[in-house]
Amino acid sequence: MTKKWWHDKTAYQIYPKSFYDSNGDGIGDIPGIICKLDYLHDLGIDIIWLSPCYRSPLADEGYDISDYYNIDPRFGTMEDMEQLIMEAKKRDMYILMDLVVNHCSDEHEWFRKACQDPDGKYGNFFYLQDKVENELPTNWRSYFGGPVWDDLPGTQKQYLHVFHKKQPDLNWENPQLREEVYKNINWWLEKGISGFRIDAIINIKKPFLFAIIHQTVKMA
Repeated sequence: MTKKWWHDKTAYQIYPKSFYDSNGDGIGDIPGIICKLDYLHDLGIDIIWLSPCYRSPLADEGYDISDYYNIDPRFGTMEDMEQLIMEAKKRDMYILMDLVVNHCSDEHEWFRKACQDPDGKYGNFFYLQDKVENELPTNWRSYFGGPVWDDLPGTQKQYLHVFHKKQPDLNWENPQLREEVYKNINWWLEKGISGFRIDAIINIKKPFLFAIIHQTVKMA
């Protein structure tokens, strides 16, 4: 096996909200992480894995992302993030971010546009089915309980959400969606992060299974 740069490194996960509050507002933040870099380095930490700090309504602790290109104001600014990356490099440390692309937030621009035009470009960024009264496309259950299908606001369609209803699943069979994700990955790598931890990777591939079990399920 070819040895990779991370094979002999020690990683530490940080959930920014509860790590260190630098400004006394009761919420941990990115400047707080910067304050603790020397401490983490002294502990022997090489890699910091950041749980989501992107813009989010926090329906699922930040794993419902409304903007992949911005830092949530609760945690700081993009300038703070850039400083964290720079300060980590000074200490020969690496920053990994969570890549959450099985789903996004229902407050993301893509989903809002899908609601406006479900048959258009952004409708195909998600799994949508025509609504049938008292019936569901499948009998799948959400990790959060209840069916994985919910009404697409303002339309006669339903959308798939394997997790929270505010986390519509992204359609990875759509090349346009994949290109948007790749663009975002490269954008962050160019910022100087070292890589990603991919969230919910086992859930991303659905269409083959979906095609097999797709059926009309009567609601009780």
